[in-house]
Amino acid sequence: MVVFGATSSVPVPVPVPGPNMFDCCCTCSSLKLNPPKLKTTNTSWSKKSLKKACTLQVYATQQHSYNKFIQFALDETKLHTHLVSSPLKEKYNSVLAMDGKTEIQMVSYQAPKVRLLRNLSIENESMQVMDFGVFPKPEFDIPIFCANFFSTASMNIIVLDLNPLHDVIAQRDYRDKYYKSLIPLGVKYAELLPWGGKLTSESLKFFSPIVIWTRFASSPRHLDILYSAFVEYYKAWLKLMDEAKEETNTTQILNNCEAQHRYLTWRAEKDPGHGILKRLIGETRGKDLVRNFLFYGIDELGSKQFLDYFPEYRCEDGMVSEKRSIIGKSYENRPWDARGEFIGDNIES
Repeated sequence: MVVFGATSSVPVPVPVPGPNMFDCCCTCSSLKLNPPKLKTTNTSWSKKSLKKACTLQVYATQQHSYNKFIQFALDETKLHTHLVSSPLKEKYNSVLAMDGKTEIQMVSYQAPKVRLLRNLSIENESMQVMDFGVFPKPEFDIPIFCANFFSTASMNIIVLDLNPLHDVIAQRDYRDKYYKSLIPLGVKYAELLPWGGKLTSESLKFFSPIVIWTRFASSPRHLDILYSAFVEYYKAWLKLMDEAKEETNTTQILNNCEAQHRYLTWRAEKDPGHGILKRLIGETRGKDLVRNFLFYGIDELGSKQFLDYFPEYRCEDGMVSEKRSIIGKSYENRPWDARGEFIGDNIES
């Protein structure tokens, strides 16, 4: 990935997404590009040719786009409910990066049971990003659909899940209500798309027993499997939405509202994808996009702050710690078994 807005087009290392959502590093050299040797003594021409060869080879390597994922989701959603444009669309539709070339594309909708369906996409010669989410209205306790995909020419970092609104480890009734029937689906893709490595215990609270957290080298087979997983997971989520009954108990609605607000507050503060947006469009616009588009609802669903929900992150000066994990425990292997039972307490981190 390159630093957009820099005066030079030479790639500079920047953070790349991981499970929370992203946490590894990528440079142009890590793409393992081998441009042809140029038989010339002209130094200036040689550098230009090398850069051109590098760019062309990246384009040649990236054979997929996430556009078909989003188009499928929108088309399929329209078969189940009535989608209308979100008021966010007026302000958040596209943003041109500081390089004057890369465009961040956004779409946003709402529906009778959906508070917000939104997507953010970035595509250029160095990377492809898809951040797709569907958030239910507080009158429904259905999970949050989450698809965070990051790709370069050589690697893909993937999170796909029906993020639980409530604690699936402590609240067995909620887990059984929404995930018991989906465990076979999760097992199927856990075998095809293996666990991607360490995931902190703090992040784990926001994932379900069927989460797909994986990394893989780019190949047509892997990308076909990913598309199949996205289709099946999204169809499963739409079925849950269709069957969901509107809650009328005020206390439960407030519980749902706070649970979603807690989720949004965590993501808005700790999601490492912020670094990408900061380098693309600057810190101020990046923060605005994260808070008021990607995780819209922080100011509307509640008034609690990050440290109200997660006091363990408070520093001595009262600020929020930048650490990903305070507990210090992480899971190298999948912490759920084939029955969807949490076994994280019984495995080494």
